[in-house]
Amino acid sequence: MTKSLKSASGDLGSAIQFLTLVPLPFVSYRPDALSRAVKFFPFVGALIGSAAALLNMALIRHLPRLISAFVVVTFLTLITGCLHEDGLADAADGFGGGHTREKILLILRDSCIGSYGAASLCLSIVGRIILISALPAGRMTGYLIVANVLCRWTILPLSYFLTSAREGEGQGARVARLTGTSSLIFGTLFAYTLAGVVLRWQAMLPAVVSLLITYLSGRFYFKKIGGMTGDCFGATTQLAEIAVYLCGVWAA
Repeated sequence: MTKSLKSASGDLGSAIQFLTLVPLPFVSYRPDALSRAVKFFPFVGALIGSAAALLNMALIRHLPRLISAFVVVTFLTLITGCLHEDGLADAADGFGGGHTREKILLILRDSCIGSYGAASLCLSIVGRIILISALPAGRMTGYLIVANVLCRWTILPLSYFLTSAREGEGQGARVARLTGTSSLIFGTLFAYTLAGVVLRWQAMLPAVVSLLITYLSGRFYFKKIGGMTGDCFGATTQLAEIAVYLCGVWAA
């Protein structure tokens, strides 16, 4: 195995280990590799989305669509170890309850969940169940895959353009402003090419919406706390996933 191929496989392994609970005993996780592994985040999203789509295909023949969607969302939550849900809840508490940069960052560091966080989790889980169950039957597989790809793609531009809100602290500091141009280009080409192949012309709306959510959330984080934290990445990921499902229902 060449050095470059070995490095790429190690970065892919790190991406899988960070974004999922899938055990990879032959790969040692290194936090310092995260800024390189980020280019594979959309690819890992494709694996997660494909697994969710296969699960949905197996269930929908025997169960009502709403129950199938409930099982799929449960799978998506468990396979990632509630990584993005945790970020959404913490971000909701921080930005909802904090009125200064210092207060927001303090709340973001707190592991306890507040009313804003609890409400955001309920809305996210219930919203995804309803939207997935309402997706057009012929496009459910496509939207499940594309949603999980594009939502994880949002991490690339956010980590490329924005610095860490906490200097040298937390998961966000391991990727914020450390993502290279080649990683951004590679991940973007993969994400949007796959979306186009899977959804054809219907990929245009999810692509535009994902870009818009990334841009607006990035501006919001920069204005409020001057950069990114790991919770901010997770919150944008959740918002983008929900938005892609909504696009699918809208276009039905």
